[in-house]
Amino acid sequence: MPSSVKSWSKALHRWLCWLVSFGLCWLIISKPALALNDGQQLVLESWKLVNDGYLDTTKFEKIHWRRLRQQALEKPITTSEEAYSAIENMLQPLGDPYTRLLRPEDFKAMKASNLGSEINGVGLQLGAREKDGQIVVIAPLEGSPAADAGVTSGTALISVNGESPKTLGLEATAARLRGETGSQVIVELQPPNEQVQEVILERRSVDLRPVRTRRLRNESHTLGYLRITQFSEGVPEQVVEALQELSEKGIEGLVLDLRNNSGGLVSSGLAVADAFLSNKPIVETKNREGINDAIPAELETLYDGPMVTLVNGGTASASEILAGALQDNGRSQLLGSKTFGKGLIQSLTTLSDGSGLAVTVASYLTPQGRDIQNLGIEPDRFLDIPEPLNPGGAEDRWLQDAELLMGANLDRQGLEASEPKNDVLNQADKNEFFQAKNDLYE
Repeated sequence: MPSSVKSWSKALHRWLCWLVSFGLCWLIISKPALALNDGQQLVLESWKLVNDGYLDTTKFEKIHWRRLRQQALEKPITTSEEAYSAIENMLQPLGDPYTRLLRPEDFKAMKASNLGSEINGVGLQLGAREKDGQIVVIAPLEGSPAADAGVTSGTALISVNGESPKTLGLEATAARLRGETGSQVIVELQPPNEQVQEVILERRSVDLRPVRTRRLRNESHTLGYLRITQFSEGVPEQVVEALQELSEKGIEGLVLDLRNNSGGLVSSGLAVADAFLSNKPIVETKNREGINDAIPAELETLYDGPMVTLVNGGTASASEILAGALQDNGRSQLLGSKTFGKGLIQSLTTLSDGSGLAVTVASYLTPQGRDIQNLGIEPDRFLDIPEPLNPGGAEDRWLQDAELLMGANLDRQGLEASEPKNDVLNQADKNEFFQAKNDLYE
């Protein structure tokens, strides 16, 4: 081999050795700088959960999603609060109030609510209007300070102790409303089509009691009344017990009350739907890959008798799934007013430090393919306004209307069942009878 080639080869070999040595040294020296601390790991963990599951991937390109991650990690993050702020700033451009971080104390409160236990606060279930991001009341909890003060569904929260809920977001607003029994919170509220009013609410322990039932009796019929105020973890089992108890009392029909039920666990809502529907589709879900097959009910039902269902503007999310399934399958008429219109499903993940992350991962459609998000479900029969403020109470006009309609339906079924084959009751007589019944409910 020529000496010039040997010299060049040796030089190249030395250069490569030097380059490798330099690279190893650089890696050793820079490794601590590249390692992410706990706060940065939390940011990265949150980013990945959203990146892997978020429903509307078209938003990622519009908001430069990957760049938001890099920008968040470039800032100094040395405390949990700095990590939480970084995550919230990263999620904010998505424009989705339901994809959100839950600090440990807020996450704990949400899990307690889903377990159906008591909570301390004013008893407001909140949502966000998509058109302007305004935080609004889905419904007040029954027996809560908010319900006692007459707060109604659709009321906008203008301020909480001087802070703007629109700026705070859902979880921070909910956190401001919770507190020790006996403490007070000043809220500015704007009911639909009314002026802003200031209200002082005193916090107290609110018993969620998601399932309530009783027997309704009059001169003609014995009916069952089943009210579900939220779909928490134990609700399906409580509904089973309630339906068994009512069946043992010989009810002829059922009034199901979903008013002011803001939702909860979708799995609980599906389980309750399964109690009323036999081998019928309950709901279709749509994730980032497309529309999935409808989720069907089991063949066996717990109650297959006549029923009507009460809904209102506080009927949202999982309760809308149930209401839509009953209506689309012709299982139950819906009475009341149009529902809230929350057709999005969130996954809830516990993060490494005990905080939580809610991510919108799917939307749902009724069995007939109706999209509920921001549209709601219209009842088969609208009932007179103003809406009663005491669902299930002695002066509940809507419940009285539901009882009358259920009774008329039972009378009609009885007449049809007993009608002789030779049609002794002529058509004119039947028309007069049915018109008299229907006049009660117009």
